[in-house]
Amino acid sequence: MVSKFPAKATAAFCLITAGCFSSQANFHPFSDSSVCEGILRSSRAICTVAITVADYKYSLYGLPNDCDEYRRLLSEVHLRSAKRLLKLCEINKGFYVKAGQFVSSLRQIPKEYSLTLSSLQDQVVPYDFKVIKEVLVSNLGQDPSELFTWFNEQPIAAASIAQVHHAMLKDHQEVAIKFFPEFRFLWLVSEFTEAISLELDFVQEARNFETMSNNFRNNKFVRIPRIFWDLTTNQVLTMQFCHGQKVDDVVFLKGMKINPEKVAKKLLEVFAEMIFIHGFLHGDPHPGNILVSIEGQGGFSLVLLDHGICKKLDEEFRLEYCQLWKALILLDSRKIQHLAERFGVGKYYRYLPIIFSGRTIDSKSGIGKGMLVEEQKKMKQHLKALEMEDISSFMESLPSNFLIILRTDELLRSTVSKLGASKWVRLLTYGKYASLGLSLKSNPCSDLTSLALYTRLIGNIEYILLRLTIGVTNLVLWMEKLKRCLNKFYGKMSAAGKGMSTMFFNIYFKM
Repeated sequence: MVSKFPAKATAAFCLITAGCFSSQANFHPFSDSSVCEGILRSSRAICTVAITVADYKYSLYGLPNDCDEYRRLLSEVHLRSAKRLLKLCEINKGFYVKAGQFVSSLRQIPKEYSLTLSSLQDQVVPYDFKVIKEVLVSNLGQDPSELFTWFNEQPIAAASIAQVHHAMLKDHQEVAIKFFPEFRFLWLVSEFTEAISLELDFVQEARNFETMSNNFRNNKFVRIPRIFWDLTTNQVLTMQFCHGQKVDDVVFLKGMKINPEKVAKKLLEVFAEMIFIHGFLHGDPHPGNILVSIEGQGGFSLVLLDHGICKKLDEEFRLEYCQLWKALILLDSRKIQHLAERFGVGKYYRYLPIIFSGRTIDSKSGIGKGMLVEEQKKMKQHLKALEMEDISSFMESLPSNFLIILRTDELLRSTVSKLGASKWVRLLTYGKYASLGLSLKSNPCSDLTSLALYTRLIGNIEYILLRLTIGVTNLVLWMEKLKRCLNKFYGKMSAAGKGMSTMFFNIYFKM
């Protein structure tokens, strides 16, 4: 009875195995050993999926899904399956780990998967230091002892493509050094995805660090590690070492008297500024790549790591995306439809508000409130009419800029949810920065020139008007709800009053 295999668990496996199978299908390996390696990886994945499906099928066989025993066993199977998946990612390494990192950050999957796979964000099985030493010597031409006062041979982070070591230069500056062993990638080819090819080039990543640092040079809440160019090559990246904890570590934040909701708000502001104003986006914001440091204005700062996947947004797209968010917040259906056509998905314009704001295009609920029961029923009817071909067509039609923003936004929503912030904070933040972004004709200068001040003033005025509109809309909705409650209360009181009158009348005449 395969139907017992939960959809959320299925999604986790599909996201990991499908992506990695498809990437391997395009490989043109350089040797027979690479062919064997690819076959071995695929075999492990197929075996893991088969065992897991069987585990769900037979462990839950015959049990109604609304009983306590089913829920207890389901949690146990989730945990066993997540551990199998973790082992698969650690053994197969590479893009299996990258897919596992993404899955661990999703809100929709069972907690057993997200908790177990979260270790992939910065803790996977590391490579032997002998390999790292060879890479260091071949790239920098010197033994580590000649370059560093000390060098920690144990990695402080080991992720899908690279691992990071902590060291100190001869001038006593702390650095973090990122490596990837050359032999890991013999089975990759040049036509593989643009994002991954860029992630394998540490010189490009170093440039991304500097672009991001320049964009946020006046933002006291953001820290970007400084690059040591004389110790950086395509295969070795040396950067300033920054202390901090993962952004979703709520226990740490509360222990340091840092408000998690304030961190969530700043995190959203930082990425909204990237998308709507700079047009240059960090495309991999899982918690392992964003640290909270206790240094900085207001008691903390956000440290942005791993700039391997960054996306320069087209200026035309940036402005249209700003317009889309303004239309989404105001539920301007005509504007949404027009922009959807510009993005190449006009046929599916009705689904854009659901994807981004959790409301239907003709929603009667306030912003950040989600869908009403009636809207949910209507949406289910619409979704039933959709076929897999429609979903595939929708995703294929989206511009690449749109896809990386969707992925980034999903990761951010997951982190913000863990930090306890409401949907309202995200929507208002995006609305504010969309308004600011529309006031800019090109990527802004961060300095306080008269032009920059003028554009920010115009953007802030637009944001104030937008927020007033939202406030008035929500006030009207609240008053309507209050009116319904009062009418209901009055009706009950009237009925109770009639009942009391009848009772007293009967008592009086019986006397």
